[in-house]
Amino acid sequence: MNAKHNSSKLSRRSFLKSSAASAAALCSMVSGCNGPLRIGRKKRVIPVGLQLYSVRKDCQKDLPGTIAAVAQMGYQGVEFAGYYDYTAKDLRKLLDDNGLKCCGTHTQLTTLLGGNLPKTIEFNKTIGNKYLIVPWLDPNTHKSRDAWLETADLFNELAEKVKPHGMQVGYHNHTHEFKPMDGETPWDILFGNTTKDVIMQLDTGNAMQGGGDPIAYLKRYPGRAVTVHLKEFSATNKKAIIGEGDTDWKQLFALCETIAGTKWYIIEEEKDVYPPLKAAELCLKNFKKLQST
Repeated sequence: MNAKHNSSKLSRRSFLKSSAASAAALCSMVSGCNGPLRIGRKKRVIPVGLQLYSVRKDCQKDLPGTIAAVAQMGYQGVEFAGYYDYTAKDLRKLLDDNGLKCCGTHTQLTTLLGGNLPKTIEFNKTIGNKYLIVPWLDPNTHKSRDAWLETADLFNELAEKVKPHGMQVGYHNHTHEFKPMDGETPWDILFGNTTKDVIMQLDTGNAMQGGGDPIAYLKRYPGRAVTVHLKEFSATNKKAIIGEGDTDWKQLFALCETIAGTKWYIIEEEKDVYPPLKAAELCLKNFKKLQST
């Protein structure tokens, strides 16, 4: 492991220098990269999808009916977290029939390794997905800086392998990625040592629950948050859904629409305060209210 990291030190240093220059250039487009953001560029309209893990029990019972209901609510896409024994061809038909796009898949790291990768690429091509997001890295196997650095190297390699297919790999956070390790958070170790082709899928609620600041990370890694999970966090109201908690949605949206490189907002609600489909609908309504203010 150490020999590998020593040999790759120069290349990592080179791309970090390049990344720092890119970040500085992007920050120069706005004022306040280290403070309140004051946008000087026209905002982009970003489509919104639903992470189907939010309605997983409904999907298990009736995937076609659930996808149709999600489309009727006004969502423009869905991100899969399992396929419920449907083929890629059948999933694509469900999406097309309901006017939805696939805005990502949560796929285990093992599906991107060795002989599994070509099958994963083919499956995602069929459903029209470009974003292969690893949803979890076990903290029990990632207890050291070296373990996270080795994972960073792996993600860089995978990013190069899927790039010719018009795809990107990425990582989705929970809470443990924001607990300091050797003076640095795992999130910074990972994204400070991966190329711009590796997606930083920031889950806003999980980050805040773990002590991370989504605003700071969007500023620190401009252009990396290609897809962002919108999830509320409240220190006082554990039942809060989007728009009812502590998240600075106004500044978060401003960053996503300018320097963060965001292509999709993805709502995820898993607190079970409401029936899942009702929660998905209420979150979308609140999201639209926030967007209009």
